[in-house]
Amino acid sequence: MSTPSEETNAQLPGLIFTRETAASMTGIGMIWAQTKAGVIGKDGSMPWHLPEDLKHFSQLTTGHPVIMGRKTWESFPDKYRPLPGRTNIVVTRNQDWASTPGAEGAVVVSSLDAALLESQFAPGGQKVWIIGGGEIFEQSMGIANLAVITIIDAELEGDTFAPELGEDWTFDSVAPHEDWYTAKNGTKYRFTSWRRTES
Repeated sequence: MSTPSEETNAQLPGLIFTRETAASMTGIGMIWAQTKAGVIGKDGSMPWHLPEDLKHFSQLTTGHPVIMGRKTWESFPDKYRPLPGRTNIVVTRNQDWASTPGAEGAVVVSSLDAALLESQFAPGGQKVWIIGGGEIFEQSMGIANLAVITIIDAELEGDTFAPELGEDWTFDSVAPHEDWYTAKNGTKYRFTSWRRTES
């Protein structure tokens, strides 16, 4: 994974990807938040509360299909399932789960390939977002062309960790360019984006 260079003209991905430009983007993106140590979850949920990042997530993904594993789907509170304004595609090996009340509002498929095929027929399907969890991210690493990662400046324990971007991923932008944003609750964070170069 290439590192950010000081010469990079970086801006906030949320500003680079305005509602208009996000609507015209194509390809497969991955999006997640993590601590500097790579923690993305604990006991099935995020070990932080950061409304500013949730707004950023919503801005980028609304209007496009989102693909996730069953555990990620179940980590959302009932009132937020399915995520509004997006076709929610859930990958699970347990096809019996599709007929349970917990799956209501989800398009249930058995593999990432099936999810990507389903996404082509969904509104906004020219851009697809992979939103977790770890296994789905790992499977997507070689096919996604964009990763948008929120870095949380906190030392938190967790049991789920972000995937590592390989050498074919190149730093694209960071915001703020120096230091951190400070959320209303005092949490410090920054937005980064990375692009995968075709070999």
